[in-house]
Amino acid sequence: MSKANSSTDTGADERTAEGSRTGAGTRTDTGADERAQRRADRAAGERLSTAPREEGPEAESGSGSGGGVPAMGVIGWIRWFWRQLTSMRVALILLFLLSLGAIPGSLIPQTSVDDFKVQEFKDQHTTLTPIYEKLQLFDVYSSVWFSAIYILLFVSLIGCIVPRTGQFVGQLRSRPPGAPKRLTRLPAYTTWRTEADPEQVREAALGVLGKRRFRAHTVGDAVAAEKGYLREAGNLVFHVALIVMLVAFATGQLFKSEGGKLVVEGDGFANTLTQYDDFKSGSLYDSDTLAPFSFVLDKFVGTYEESGPQRGTPRTFEARVTYNKGADGPDRKAVIRVNEPLVVDGTKVYLIAHGYAPVVTVRDSKGKVVSRNAVPLLPIDNNITSTGAIKVMDGYRDKNGEKTQLGFKAFFVPTFAGHGKGEMFSQFPGAQYPVLALSAYHGSLGVDSGLPQNVYQLDTSKMEEFKDENGELLKKMLRPGEKLDLSNGEGSITFEGIEEWASFQISQQPGNGLALGGAIAAIAGLAASLFIQRRRVWVRAVRGADGVTVVEMAGLGRSESAKLPEELGDLAAALLTTAPVAAEKPETAEGPKGPETAEKPEGPGKPEKPAVSDASAPSEGRDDATHEDDATNEAGSRPVHPAEAPAEGAEK
Repeated sequence: MSKANSSTDTGADERTAEGSRTGAGTRTDTGADERAQRRADRAAGERLSTAPREEGPEAESGSGSGGGVPAMGVIGWIRWFWRQLTSMRVALILLFLLSLGAIPGSLIPQTSVDDFKVQEFKDQHTTLTPIYEKLQLFDVYSSVWFSAIYILLFVSLIGCIVPRTGQFVGQLRSRPPGAPKRLTRLPAYTTWRTEADPEQVREAALGVLGKRRFRAHTVGDAVAAEKGYLREAGNLVFHVALIVMLVAFATGQLFKSEGGKLVVEGDGFANTLTQYDDFKSGSLYDSDTLAPFSFVLDKFVGTYEESGPQRGTPRTFEARVTYNKGADGPDRKAVIRVNEPLVVDGTKVYLIAHGYAPVVTVRDSKGKVVSRNAVPLLPIDNNITSTGAIKVMDGYRDKNGEKTQLGFKAFFVPTFAGHGKGEMFSQFPGAQYPVLALSAYHGSLGVDSGLPQNVYQLDTSKMEEFKDENGELLKKMLRPGEKLDLSNGEGSITFEGIEEWASFQISQQPGNGLALGGAIAAIAGLAASLFIQRRRVWVRAVRGADGVTVVEMAGLGRSESAKLPEELGDLAAALLTTAPVAAEKPETAEGPKGPETAEKPEGPGKPEKPAVSDASAPSEGRDDATHEDDATNEAGSRPVHPAEAPAEGAEK
């Protein structure tokens, strides 16, 4: 009797017996068993992840009578809200909202950065200003809505990471699960027969998998192994790094300090609040924590490209300073360049701007020197054309001996290039042909009112013009060494020369290092979670009825991967050195070869590695059972499960 006929008769007998038990037209339990097995296999893949499963409100409250959903109650709603908040979906949404919220903080002037720009924006946009103020768009990072998103994201990440970490630690402490009953259903599968003993095959499999850094152990008649734990570890590291960056951002905003100081060559700065031109700090900052240090600007060095299309481009831009730590620290030399700050006890001194300060001497009607100062002027273009005001507040008396104040509007060009549109302009940022234009006023500067003034602007509302011989405003362009005589012998102002100034930003950001570490960890964790695949491999070795050991290998990955069958093939090839493919028996006089008998290999030699079937891509129009039956090894025979091995004495 042939095997095919035997199989057909057996199937008919089974269907007849089943029909007699369940009645005509009733399906057998075989299909249900197969569907249950497929669901179990899918569940095995899902268990490779430590992500907590989300449950809907129905699962929290339980099933109600009559098919309706009962009320969850306060506790049920709180638990449901917590699960939604700590889900990965909500965390990503909050992270996206936080990114969107940072956009207006970058496009709209912020009060915490520059009050003058905010006020200028308000003056130019009188319609938008009330709307922006209600939405707190001038203080985005301290607004209620931005803080709410920030705190919710922080809580969501913590609530998501804590349970996942516990589950991941539990998986690290546990061993890989045992082999499924039907390995042929897994995405990657291979099988062969060998003369080696099952115990020898399993021992060799433990060695091969151990060398490939798999965690492996023997469970029953199979070896279970797992690898790729760094994938989930990277996922957790990424989320922890996000929390670290959020903490760093909050720390920087709460404990930061930042101020600006303009220093002319020869002058210095001491790190105290009274020395700053402007100073801002976080809400929890303590001014007593200012690092004690000081420095003197010895010289500013700026060189520029003098020819070609890059003419005027800065080449050297550095401030040479002498600094010391504490009150009695030794003097030390340093050079501050752009993006190369001076660091003193965690405080960084950045070089942010540069300009010219004409040195002027003011004399009264008797020739007495009233003031002699280097007056910094504000650059208004790339060629350092500068504008500002020279103010003489004390010490000047007119020819009648009465105290009054002087004011001069100043316009300076480092390299004079003639008049353009009614004003001087500079053709080069270097001081090759400096010219200072002045116009003179006298009266009250308005400084006695106690209201703050812009040092670069002159308020002439309470001042009178000095007149020239034509009755017009007295003004003149001066070269170094030249002077402007005030009308009616009221005195003079002399342009002595020029000095350079540098503007520094002194900042203390305690969270910068923490943020950098968090960013690096986030990138590393994200790379690990994207490129490392977590997978499991099982090797089953059992002795068949004919005494030949049947070896089965199968792999299961956390996600679809084309490398899984290739890796399984490499593992099988390594295992073949210990458990080579057994030679098939030749034909006998009892009859022709059965359907499971393959031809004997021609000549001796090392067998090739067995073919690995990819069960994740079944043939079109075939169900799982058909695909399982069609899987073959390199000899052309059907992969034989140990439970399906023919009984001793069965007909061939």
